[in-house]
Amino acid sequence: MSRNAKINALLLLVVAALAVLPLVFGMGDHKKEPFTGADAEAETAITEIEPDYEPWFSPLYEPPSGEIESALFALQAALGAGVLAYYFGLRRGRRQGELRVLAQREDDQGPTAKASGGAGASAAGPSRPTERA
Repeated sequence: MSRNAKINALLLLVVAALAVLPLVFGMGDHKKEPFTGADAEAETAITEIEPDYEPWFSPLYEPPSGEIESALFALQAALGAGVLAYYFGLRRGRRQGELRVLAQREDDQGPTAKASGGAGASAAGPSRPTERA
């Protein structure tokens, strides 16, 4: 197993543990809604501290139900993941393309430099000056 495969397996195990351990240990069982979002938790904490608090802003769009809100959040997460995956894939593809071009240039320069005996300029570009001892 290669080093990258071991790292990937370890990361996958950590992500699975983060998803499963709260369910196994019953975290949030004491609450009415155990796994509410951070917004709901913050709203509850603020109203406990300051009951007369009024927010500065109101949402631009209030979904009619929690299911639609969850679906919109999942769509937002999927779009974000798609943008990140596209960006990293593009970077990797460009790097691989540059490496291919460099390897092809080296392959093209190698036989012509050997055929000319290393003296003079090749068709691929100027030759390097040689050191004399």
